[in-house]
Amino acid sequence: MRPAGGADRVAGHDHQNFREDESVSVKEQIRPAVEAPLRDLGLLVEDVAVTPAGKRRLVRIWIDRVLDDAAATTAATPPLTLDEVADATRAVSDALDESGAMGEQPYTLEVGSPGIDRPLTEPRHFRRNVSRLVTLTPVDGPAVTGRITAADDSRVTLEVPAAKKEPARSVELGYADVARAVVQVEFSRPTDDDNAEEH
Repeated sequence: MRPAGGADRVAGHDHQNFREDESVSVKEQIRPAVEAPLRDLGLLVEDVAVTPAGKRRLVRIWIDRVLDDAAATTAATPPLTLDEVADATRAVSDALDESGAMGEQPYTLEVGSPGIDRPLTEPRHFRRNVSRLVTLTPVDGPAVTGRITAADDSRVTLEVPAAKKEPARSVELGYADVARAVVQVEFSRPTDDDNAEEH
């Protein structure tokens, strides 16, 4: 995971409840402080990490796009742009300074989108990765690798290509039946236009 859009910030607000060894407590204060300004930008917080870095702290915040409340997603979600990450970094930095959540100790802020190596654990992760190739391990049965063609709040559909003597097939699983799912790296992958041409 390689967060982008880093910005070096030194907080100048007094936060009496903070102690340097309370990284968990700091994380709990960061999320509510930044959620509202990010939502105004159409973004959400995926995860927060706070780690020591010498006399400073490294604050990493992973963000992604808020998806429309659709019954199902069948098209690819565009990745965040550099401008969107830059806007989010400024909004997060201002929110942290205003909240005083970081106390007086200097810190380095990095804001970026989750890497593709991060496992898919929430329905929105599957919806966001429609059209991508994933390896999915069911609770029962062997792992399968296929392209997500649809996902909603309860299940995901994969198109599994033909292999050896097995024909191509569609696999549909509820999230409760998925033990692990990981996006596969592709140097080139079909676009929506390519898929449209195939049909």
